Amino acid sequence: MNVLKVLRACFAVACLCLISGAGCADEYRTVVDSRGVQVQVPAEINRVVTISDGLVEGVMTVLGVEDTLVGIGSGCVSKVYEYTYPTVKGEDYRYEKGMDPVTYLNPQFVDLPLVSMSGALNYETLASLDPDVIIARAGDCTLRIDDEASMNKTIDTIESLGLTLVVIRSPNTFDEPDLSTISDEIRIMGQVFGKEDEAVELANYLEEEVEFVRARTKDIQDEEKPEVLVLGLASKAREAGGVGYGHGLNSIESYLVEDVVNARNAYQEPCLWNIMSPEHVLESDPDVIILNTFSGYHPPRELYEAPYYQNLQEMDAIKNKRVAALRWSPCNCDMRLEYPIDIMVIAKAAYPERFEDVDLGEWLLDFYMNVYNVDRETAVELRSAQWMDWVLEEGN
Repeated sequence: MNVLKVLRACFAVACLCLISGAGCADEYRTVVDSRGVQVQVPAEINRVVTISDGLVEGVMTVLGVEDTLVGIGSGCVSKVYEYTYPTVKGEDYRYEKGMDPVTYLNPQFVDLPLVSMSGALNYETLASLDPDVIIARAGDCTLRIDDEASMNKTIDTIESLGLTLVVIRSPNTFDEPDLSTISDEIRIMGQVFGKEDEAVELANYLEEEVEFVRARTKDIQDEEKPEVLVLGLASKAREAGGVGYGHGLNSIESYLVEDVVNARNAYQEPCLWNIMSPEHVLESDPDVIILNTFSGYHPPRELYEAPYYQNLQEMDAIKNKRVAALRWSPCNCDMRLEYPIDIMVIAKAAYPERFEDVDLGEWLLDFYMNVYNVDRETAVELRSAQWMDWVLEEGN
């Protein structure tokens, strides 16, 4: 179906509603999205296109409406990854079958039409899918907040085609990141699909996991707080003479460290991230190093074993084996349903004594089972798909 046909179809529906009167009210419901815009969505939704890096698809999976997905706007949702790094012993350490949890749970997503490549939306493909509704997440990699003009143009263009668009906003699109906005995103999606109760239950569970950490660390005084460096290892940083990208005070990672876990960000720069030189990293000498997804996956072992990081081996965090890695999160532009995992990893690394009773390997399984309503065997596979099996190697 071309764009002209889509517009004609929308006009026909509008005329039908005018002729039949109140009957159309039963066929649509009003959803107020993150922009504050009232959007009329069909009461029965059969065709959905998403522009998201995993959160929207994850919520749809939990709500049981994943089969309505007919097109996706991120290649990261439909891709299986590998990652390799060299060791000082001359060997290569290889990670395979890494993917977003929704990709593992919904292998059919791999074959869905892709409406966006490298951040550029294909409007002809989008219109041809004849979606009942498009759900776009502002702040993810296709609608990046660091290019707000382009993001707004994309939204305006979609709506100019007469397509039904619901926009949700990720934490990074706000002046001050706040994880509660993820709960708002989930609730809006619950309204879209008429599954408000299930959405509230999911949001409440995620918030409870966050509060569990907050409750254990809220009384820690400033002088007791460890220095935590969130470091994005990347070959581009090394090519520029650096070690990696330090996440500054304006990042969501810093919010997790300081506002949720109640530790101190070792990189006190007012930025999202900047390249840190070896001298800068050594000078900061953090108590804990957290490695996140940044131009690939980076396990703790890479910082210990890769030849290009041997000049950092005298750092206390490395000597004391206080290096942890966050879950594999391809297209890591903002938080997704699994954000409590990141919080627990940081909390346990920062305050091992306070979280001594938390077996991270088992906690992860419980988390996957509770969020996605899967059995233990599937939870084990999800843990592996997010390359979190390092917690077993480290004895956490």
